[in-house]
Amino acid sequence: MKKTSMAELIRQLIVLFGEDPRREGLRKTPERVVEAWTALTRGYHEDPDALIRSATFEVEANHMIIIKDIEIFSLCEHHLLPFFGRCHIGYIPKGRVLGVSKLARLADLYARRLQLQERLTNQIARALMDHLKPEGVGVIIEARHLCMMMRGVEKQNSSMITSAMLGSFHESNATRNEFLQLVGHHTAAA
Repeated sequence: MKKTSMAELIRQLIVLFGEDPRREGLRKTPERVVEAWTALTRGYHEDPDALIRSATFEVEANHMIIIKDIEIFSLCEHHLLPFFGRCHIGYIPKGRVLGVSKLARLADLYARRLQLQERLTNQIARALMDHLKPEGVGVIIEARHLCMMMRGVEKQNSSMITSAMLGSFHESNATRNEFLQLVGHHTAAA
């Protein structure tokens, strides 16, 4: 969709809200909204395969690699309201690692789409598993959803935690518990 068409839809929406899009504070709002939404959904125009291929390196390592507290911002596909929080990614390589900044970029790539937190968590884990072929992958996302905070049940202090554990992170209690411990989540006795 062309940016001018999107801006016109935003103008119409402003009118439907009962406002005047010609009012001083709203005159450039349609164009600003188009720019914002273009940035918030840029993940549709980015290729996870190319991102991962651009920064994989051979290494002789089989220890757990973790990046914690990656900030994520996404839009709930049900209400088009933001959810935001932290993503923790861990994996055990089998000969190939991904550059650390690419882990954060991968999380951002999938977050910059209309999303469900559950899908986002799985997409990140699956992309790493499919492309790096590691021993295992773990991804945890903790997020707060404005669709739950601003409307509906209006629960201000709630957060949602999702996890995806693949390979050894799924099969081995010890591996899973090590990951959970290192990212700061309490583990149950195995």
